[in-house]
Amino acid sequence: MTSIQKTIIEELTTLRDVLRWATSQFNASDLFYGHGNDDAFNDALQLILHSLHLPVTEFPELFADAKLTHAEKTAIADLIHRRISERVPVPYLIHEAWFAGLPFYVDERVLIPRSPFAELIADNFMPWLSEPDTVHHILDLCTGSGCIAIALANAFPNALVDAIDISADAIDVANININKHGLEESVTAIQSDLWAALDQQKYDLIISNPPYVGADEMATLPAEYRHEPAFALEADDNGLALVEKIMLNAARFLTANGLLFVEVGNSDTAVMEKWPNIEFLWLDFELGGHGIFMLTQTQCATIYQDTLN
Repeated sequence: MTSIQKTIIEELTTLRDVLRWATSQFNASDLFYGHGNDDAFNDALQLILHSLHLPVTEFPELFADAKLTHAEKTAIADLIHRRISERVPVPYLIHEAWFAGLPFYVDERVLIPRSPFAELIADNFMPWLSEPDTVHHILDLCTGSGCIAIALANAFPNALVDAIDISADAIDVANININKHGLEESVTAIQSDLWAALDQQKYDLIISNPPYVGADEMATLPAEYRHEPAFALEADDNGLALVEKIMLNAARFLTANGLLFVEVGNSDTAVMEKWPNIEFLWLDFELGGHGIFMLTQTQCATIYQDTLN
């Protein structure tokens, strides 16, 4: 038994005790928070409440001073120990992450949801998409856990959503979440290397959060990121290899008024340096986040034609 586990089991009593102690230990351990929580308190809160099978959306003041059983403290102690000693992000420890107000199953086969796409989806991509009711087909490239595809299906209930990923493991996780949310009729998970397995379907919206981290940035990421699949984070050509493939082929799969949205995060500068003549529309976010650009079908067609000249 480690000192962490011994302290929790032998010295702490209530939910409030364990939460306070875990928060202090997380702060003292210099953990990184970037996988759904902003600080030690919320990280500890999500971990502990989920372990106790309590709602994780708010602090349950009613149960704050309730005594925890030995079995409950033992389970929590193990999770806290792993969070500190192994730097495992909380969503992997509890197999749950929240995105766009929805819970998703996650494990180390997929990235943990944390995209500013959630804000765009909540706003139905307004004002760039003037008539949401005209959206009938949506494509989510590099779907991972399926969180973006599922959030899109909820935001556009009359649309069909194709969720693409090259990883068979990711498709398995996406299907878990599709079934979890009862969206088998509207969301289809497809294993494909980008466009390879697609026919001639046209999409009103194409959304992509592809691997876009360059080798230099990968080397600087906190230890928590080492638990995520590297192939879902890193891409060749300074992070832009897949972004380029998406841009060059999107026109063929977009409707005449279709829109392409791609997240590139900190690679936004590299995108502008590589394609200085493309008029990307870079989006701003009230809730934080950056690095998502928009292109129209016409722009994507021009980009493709330019490569032929």
